[in-house]
Amino acid sequence: MTPDLDSLATALYVKTDDLLKESPHLAPWRPAVGLKPRLTDAELVTLAVMQALLGFTSERRWLRHASSHLRHLFPYLPGQSGYNRRLRKAADLVAHVNRLLATDTSLWSDSVWVVDSTPVECGRSRETAKRSDLAGWAEYGYCASHSRYFWGLRLHLVCTLHGLPVAFALTGAKADERQTLLGMLRAEPALAGSRPGQTLIGDRHYYGRAFEHELVEWGVHLLRPARRGEPERAGAGLFKPLRQIIESVNQTFKAQLDLERHQGRTQGGVMVRVLQRILALTSAIWHNDHTGQPVKRSLTAYDH
Repeated sequence: MTPDLDSLATALYVKTDDLLKESPHLAPWRPAVGLKPRLTDAELVTLAVMQALLGFTSERRWLRHASSHLRHLFPYLPGQSGYNRRLRKAADLVAHVNRLLATDTSLWSDSVWVVDSTPVECGRSRETAKRSDLAGWAEYGYCASHSRYFWGLRLHLVCTLHGLPVAFALTGAKADERQTLLGMLRAEPALAGSRPGQTLIGDRHYYGRAFEHELVEWGVHLLRPARRGEPERAGAGLFKPLRQIIESVNQTFKAQLDLERHQGRTQGGVMVRVLQRILALTSAIWHNDHTGQPVKRSLTAYDH
């Protein structure tokens, strides 16, 4: 493991441990009577982030690698089933740590956001689609950027110009991107309400008079390309280079964090594995921001 990644792991563990000491209710529930886990919740979150950053999609292979190379960070490692079970129960904690790190960067107050959705494939065979525990949530959808149909979900992401995740949602593949975005804003009124004048960059799918009117009520100014038959919209010259940012973030999720190789088989399993990858990206940006390194959307600095 590189010194940068070692430093990130230590800083993330300390930050998560401090959070749990200040807010113990955020820890996954466990009975008052019983054995105390030998792997702490802060270690669990750190271990999950290291797995994503180092590109291990198999939990068995990851735990074997950690046992051989990361004993200086994790004196005790659970078995694969125990790791999987505890990680699923820690989904809320992972989400809280992600927000804590995001708000602890100089990028959180960025006045420009970009929004998009990207496929999260959950299976390819017809039998998988019929028999999977994800059926009913996962569904068939179309990915225009890759000109292909897929069966699974969509990750809807709002991020800053440096790629810092601000808000996200995981929906069925056919969910309306506009309604999902409005749902994210309604779920956290202070997110946009506390920063009037926020600029949001989206693609042609984010359109509609009622949709844009509600964004205006939130104090959000939408920048998007004109649709066919529409007059040229303000800021059109800035759209293409700025839109490449969200494409870069999605590519990081797909190529470096293996978003579509999550191997989740249940709703809880898929959710925590997506959260695991979002936290990995946020952790890298947070660490770079605090150590004075260039904040990049690529995670190549943390490759092993």
